[in-house]
Amino acid sequence: MAALLDVKNLGISFGGLRAVNAFNISVEKEELYGLIGPNGAGKTTVFNLLTGVYKPDSGKVLLDGEDITGKKTIDISKAGIARTFQNIRLFKQLSVLDNVKVGLHNKHHYSTIEGILRLPRYRSVEKEMDEKAMDLLKVFELEQVAQQLASNLPYGQQRKLEIARALATEPKLLLLDEPAAGMNPNETGELMDMIRFVREQFHMTVLLIEHDMKLVSGICEKLTVLNFGEVLSQGDTGTVLNDPQVITAYLGE
Repeated sequence: MAALLDVKNLGISFGGLRAVNAFNISVEKEELYGLIGPNGAGKTTVFNLLTGVYKPDSGKVLLDGEDITGKKTIDISKAGIARTFQNIRLFKQLSVLDNVKVGLHNKHHYSTIEGILRLPRYRSVEKEMDEKAMDLLKVFELEQVAQQLASNLPYGQQRKLEIARALATEPKLLLLDEPAAGMNPNETGELMDMIRFVREQFHMTVLLIEHDMKLVSGICEKLTVLNFGEVLSQGDTGTVLNDPQVITAYLGE
């Protein structure tokens, strides 16, 4: 079976520093996959390469067989990669509903003139987006706060909203950058349930960066460990977490 995400020998340098070197990863459809490593190991740089924030100077990225190496962020989003961030990036002064509708604009279109004049196509597209956004909010139990400002939501609900907005783009691959950052153990437990639910409900493939080892060991089926921009260990979660090199470099034991 062909991998949904197939990354080969990906690399980038900043000045004279090799930030990521010969990075390889293969993520199967509907897999929950973790990317871990010490601070500064290059994990977020990898996410930036996968999403077009940075252009790699070596290697190749294939998404569902399509070469997306070095494409613009908008084109990679349309190809099927959605992302959340360690520091939640919602449109804080928009409503919860409108935040999700931003994600829906990938697939729903009307012209500027149709929007300004509020022509029938504008109204029909907006109605369809309202319905789809509400359906997503119901999945995450956020429909009751649809009209509230995103800034007024508690932290855990803001994280849910960010994931709902990412899913609104109808991605093939969801990248979660430290989703448990800032969460207490109870919230982390709920997040684990939610990530499993997203995988099952949306048949979603998930690649996540995370420092919380309880979350990583609890939901990730496979792991890649980065250290100083290079792959240190890769494979089934249990095997990787028991690798002496990983314990030394990452867990500091």
